[in-house]
Amino acid sequence: MSDERREALEYIIENKQIRTVFQPIISLKDGSVLGHEALSRITCESEIENPEMLFSLAGEYNRLWELEQLCRTKALEAAFKFMIPPYNKMLFINVNPNIMHDENFIKGFTREFLMQYQIEPQNIIFEITERNVILDMSGFLSTIDHYRSQNYKIAIDDAGAGYSGLNLISDVNPNYIKLDMKLIRGIDSDNLKYALVKGMVELSKASNISLIAEGIETFDEFTTLAKLGVQFGQGYYIQKPSTEIYEIKNEILQVILTINATYNQLHISNITYADIRNICSYTGIVSPNVSSDYVYTIFKQNPNFFGLCIVEDEIPLGIITYEKLALKMSGHYGFSLYQNKPVSELMDKNFLYVDHQTPISTVSYLAMSRPLDSLYDFIVVTDNGKYIGTVTIKDLLQKTTEIEVDNAKHQNPLSGLPGNMIVEQRLNLCLKCNMEYSVAYIDIDNFKAFNDVYGFECGDLVIKLLANILKEVIPKENFIGHIGGDDFIVVMNGIVAEDYFDAIIEQFESNVLLFYNPIDVQNGYITTVNRRGVTEQFPLTTLTSVVVNNFSYEFRDVYEFTEFLAKKKRDTKQKKLAMFLNK
Repeated sequence: MSDERREALEYIIENKQIRTVFQPIISLKDGSVLGHEALSRITCESEIENPEMLFSLAGEYNRLWELEQLCRTKALEAAFKFMIPPYNKMLFINVNPNIMHDENFIKGFTREFLMQYQIEPQNIIFEITERNVILDMSGFLSTIDHYRSQNYKIAIDDAGAGYSGLNLISDVNPNYIKLDMKLIRGIDSDNLKYALVKGMVELSKASNISLIAEGIETFDEFTTLAKLGVQFGQGYYIQKPSTEIYEIKNEILQVILTINATYNQLHISNITYADIRNICSYTGIVSPNVSSDYVYTIFKQNPNFFGLCIVEDEIPLGIITYEKLALKMSGHYGFSLYQNKPVSELMDKNFLYVDHQTPISTVSYLAMSRPLDSLYDFIVVTDNGKYIGTVTIKDLLQKTTEIEVDNAKHQNPLSGLPGNMIVEQRLNLCLKCNMEYSVAYIDIDNFKAFNDVYGFECGDLVIKLLANILKEVIPKENFIGHIGGDDFIVVMNGIVAEDYFDAIIEQFESNVLLFYNPIDVQNGYITTVNRRGVTEQFPLTTLTSVVVNNFSYEFRDVYEFTEFLAKKKRDTKQKKLAMFLNK
């Protein structure tokens, strides 16, 4: 059999029986395509069953260099038809680390070599698999530096499946870490995998290394990873590998839109929507029947343990903290009195437990509302009543602070609504998804004149008035953004006409009169100096709302979209002003 497989290997290499298929890697935040991984497939009937076996045999028979060269060349030839400028996506190419610093590779994979395929080095990402033991780490790292200096990027492939672990990540400091599919499989129902990936997300934030989840096959895996904050993903659920490059399916983009609208992860973490599972960790549990002495020994051997949850048939029954147990076991008779008693007799049955989907803000309120003697006890997290982990007060406060700081970066401080950057991302997502949408541009008329007469503090109150009306009236599944000043954007999931906003206009124009003095209201105008220094009469503040939807219009990009909206708003305001002047 070995001779037959060797002959099959030789036949594939000599006759170039390899073709390339491409699988997209997409952002789990906005659905944009980061790039494509080039994957090799055998094109002939063969004793060799799959690519993994092919590369294993090539290493065994010392033909790895020739096979990898063939696969790389085939990948670049296939990519040529879609990588030509202005294509600016990334091409991920798998490279064995022991081949990468081979002199033949360094001499062969040059900028000049790439130019014949019209591909720039910054579009190439070398995937270094963690499964391979690197024989010459010093030479390998030197090669990595060589290619980095030429603008190539590096990804660690199969992270979590190999032998090098965190050491390889630390030594290489890659641009991307690809999480192995075994770590991704069933992450929606596996608490340990969830915790591991959650830890990798925190690592990625601290190190500025982006994560790519491989092998996403189900809706639940996809949504769990997106909610966790993993930046990119690939897998059969998104799109199967193909010789052609296809657009991402609209239903996938719609899922991303829904997730990010609900959990508000378009670079802004809203404490109202972030659920407690995001900071939950699986910690120690014990049976209610174990002795208190046994639990006390666990605490003494593990000084970092803050407490244990007492669980029976996956249901949490109570908690025990080291501090409270030590208090019970101390004194002249404490130890002898309690050491043989089951921990269920000493546990705190009146503990705080919450469902994993409970918002962090709610948990924070409940935790801080507890009696003083239990204020700093940990919180138990459940899923359908079953134990999945705990959250410490320290973790809760740290996450709350982190979220509030992140909100401050991206929200308008006056209205508390998402600002310019988030607005632009949401509009881009509308254009990409090809879903039904309507966008309203809402602007307060004659706001400058009002500010000049009544002052900035009163002007801020008017802006807050409009923001609060929008929050109350617009259904929560839609998007409200504050561009700045007196300009707001509303994105509706579906087609609506301009009269949809009539009730908002009526409510605002009625309430805003309370900010004027009675004489101005009676006159129907205010008098102040215009921009040219001339005294002029200005109408009372009203509201202009213009609506664009993709049933009536199509736009190439967000710039054309916003210019059209702005022009439509200006035209509407000029008509209103002309009507006032003609009175």
